[in-house]
Amino acid sequence: MTSTLDTELVAALRRIAEVDRLLIALDFDGTLAPEVDVPDEARALPAAIEQLASLQRVPGTTIAFVSGRALSSLDVVVPPEITAAMIGSHGLEVRLAPGDEVAPIDERDRARVGALRAAVQPLVDAVEGAWVEVKPAGFAVHTRLVEQTAAGALQSRVRAAATDTDAEVLVRDGKNVVEFAVRDATKGDGVRILRDRVQPDAVLFAGDDVTDEDALAVLGHSDVGIKVGSADSVARFRVADPQALADALAVLVEARSRL
Repeated sequence: MTSTLDTELVAALRRIAEVDRLLIALDFDGTLAPEVDVPDEARALPAAIEQLASLQRVPGTTIAFVSGRALSSLDVVVPPEITAAMIGSHGLEVRLAPGDEVAPIDERDRARVGALRAAVQPLVDAVEGAWVEVKPAGFAVHTRLVEQTAAGALQSRVRAAATDTDAEVLVRDGKNVVEFAVRDATKGDGVRILRDRVQPDAVLFAGDDVTDEDALAVLGHSDVGIKVGSADSVARFRVADPQALADALAVLVEARSRL
């Protein structure tokens, strides 16, 4: 419903709806799907799925997901009726079409990840509710279910253990998570890859987390960036929650279906 959206955002959405080639690149958790305690149980709101299904039927429209999740995890939560390009692991994993998948890691990378896991896993196992999400070039320590003080202490311990083990490890903070990687990639890299492939006239990107700022930062003057939630952001536009983002997608559907 446009009444729940900022009028400037509605105008911007209607503007980009008129371009010939539109790329709609979206984070998943906290953006399309409410956050849940069990990641594999996350599901995009039905209203969001409905709007994306409508948009993908409009010629010249490309849907993409740009996520911190590994591609294997995205495959679990993305509804099968949505055909989308996939950027996983913060830009490291790329699947632009079925069978067209890239995750550039080698045996040295795997050995580094193994050494890091060996140093960090015992610390995580000792804290009830904490768990490790494995990714191709690293892993994430989740503390959503851990009491706040204990979560902060655990994050400090695992950072220290990881950097003591591998001085070159990349550390990335998110909401209730700290991630470690042996290859550097960001969601901004993912948006650049998508832009190079799709050659869109405009890009819409929406995300809620700290790591989405990398993607929002690479958008151009003709693009639209939306922050979901109240956290600080470089995005020009903001919506309150996934339901409000679904409302924004509905504006695109209404305007783009007139083409």
